[in-house]
Amino acid sequence: MKDRLDVTGARWSLPGGEAILLLRAVIANGDFDEYWQFHVRREYQRTHAVLYQEQLDIAA
Repeated sequence: MKDRLDVTGARWSLPGGEAILLLRAVIANGDFDEYWQFHVRREYQRTHAVLYQEQLDIAA
């Protein structure tokens, strides 16, 4: 893995490298489908639910 991150011209940040390692571990463990569902739910909350939170608070 170090060779891939250390290849000439590659500009990996620490968070980017860690994200790739996490993804490789999730795939190797056979947990990708469960992880992807979790990721999709979190992205929805991050991009949609937060945008409408103020409207939900007013309606309540």
